Amino acid sequence: MSNITRWNPISEFEDMMNRYNRMFGLARTNGEREGKDLFSRSDWAPAVDIKETPEAFMVEAELPGMSKDDVKVTVHDGVLTIQGERKSEEETKDKKLHRIERFYGSFMRRFTLPDNVDENSVKANFKDGLLTLSIQKAEPKEPKAIEVEVK
Repeated sequence: MSNITRWNPISEFEDMMNRYNRMFGLARTNGEREGKDLFSRSDWAPAVDIKETPEAFMVEAELPGMSKDDVKVTVHDGVLTIQGERKSEEETKDKKLHRIERFYGSFMRRFTLPDNVDENSVKANFKDGLLTLSIQKAEPKEPKAIEVEVK
């Protein structure tokens, strides 16, 4: 049995308008939290898969044409951030660019980590344009009861 995804033309229209607004630097200022993992702050966003095993969460980001030096991964206050920049090819005298379909420029993806991960365990591997992050699971933190002396 396969899952059927229903086509939503309104969502596609909103995505198109968001891309248009980003292209011309027209940011939405309605105070709404930026959706799609802060996609609207970026020129483009790499495709990301998130997988879970019994021991860890795996995050895989497609970054073709980039090197590990072009990418920065940070974890701060329970938020995993992947950011970087893919530089565009410059036109030269012996080569003309006729069609550009790949996205260039800076990107940023942010993901809120679940409570049951060890933020200090993040390991990153970059090979053949695929960034793979591994975040080990940890026991959920038990809330601490603090006894307060009443005077």
